[in-house]
Amino acid sequence: MINETILAIIIAFVISAALCPVVIPMLHKLKFGQQVRQEGPQAHLKKQGTPTMGGLIILGSIIVTSLFYLKDYPKIIPVLFVTVGFGIIGFLDDYIKIVMKRSEGLNPKQKLAGQIVITAVFAYYLMNSGDVGTRILIPFTGGFDHGLMLDLGYLYIPFVFVVLLGTDNGVNFTDGLDGLCTSVTILVATFLTIVALGENSGLSPMTGAVVGSLLGFLLFNVYPAKVFMGDTGSLALGGFVAASALVMQLPLFIPIIGLIYLVEVLSVIIQVTYFKKTGGKRIFKMAPIHHHFELCGWSETRVVAVFSIITAILCLIAYLGL
Repeated sequence: MINETILAIIIAFVISAALCPVVIPMLHKLKFGQQVRQEGPQAHLKKQGTPTMGGLIILGSIIVTSLFYLKDYPKIIPVLFVTVGFGIIGFLDDYIKIVMKRSEGLNPKQKLAGQIVITAVFAYYLMNSGDVGTRILIPFTGGFDHGLMLDLGYLYIPFVFVVLLGTDNGVNFTDGLDGLCTSVTILVATFLTIVALGENSGLSPMTGAVVGSLLGFLLFNVYPAKVFMGDTGSLALGGFVAASALVMQLPLFIPIIGLIYLVEVLSVIIQVTYFKKTGGKRIFKMAPIHHHFELCGWSETRVVAVFSIITAILCLIAYLGL
């Protein structure tokens, strides 16, 4: 399986890197440009008009690569279903905001309804496939061979909703600086790929495809970005991270490997709650928290580097918990 996974990484990288120079000019021509908030960091105003919806490149690369492996590795199908499903919701959100010029995009109820439907189908699969079940591994208890497995029973269903929707929002909020979400998720996907190989879970070709597609995309998404992934990419990646972890019975590892996602979404919740309770006061200079560090004087590249280093260290720590 190692050879198949390496090949998947290479195929996805080549497809992604080759698509970017073709798709980016098309996005320019179609005027699918980023709309920058006036209340955001002033340095971001120069990003106005930078092509977004680059998540189509990421998704296309993942789908094409995964198709080569579906027959031999059927566990890829439910994870691909969630990834593509959430990506479609993100695409509709981007399309409405950018093409139809409705700043809100999909309203929260519409977006949540779509996510709930996809999550419900995925939860049904997990409960009835016989491959996964309702047990999850508790970190740092001895790994799959000797570790403690917590059986949630029917509580597993609401648990799946919390994991998927929470992770998806966290990844979405992380997509705010050039290369930030891409870099962090490359490391998370690499961790998932290594674990999938070690446990022979049958997911490594797809997790590898995500690594390869993001590496190819990062060539054009690194500062100064020539393209952004938009909600098309960030929602798809959030779905991928959560779905992969759930299929591998590793959802309790997400707060470790995805701590950056968690901190990003918590910073928004804390900021909004505190703002409402105190009549306009703020804890952070701006949320999500990557903007706070920007306004404290950090460059975009420094924020991305620090967040990526933190994620790399956390992935190593999580590996010790297997």
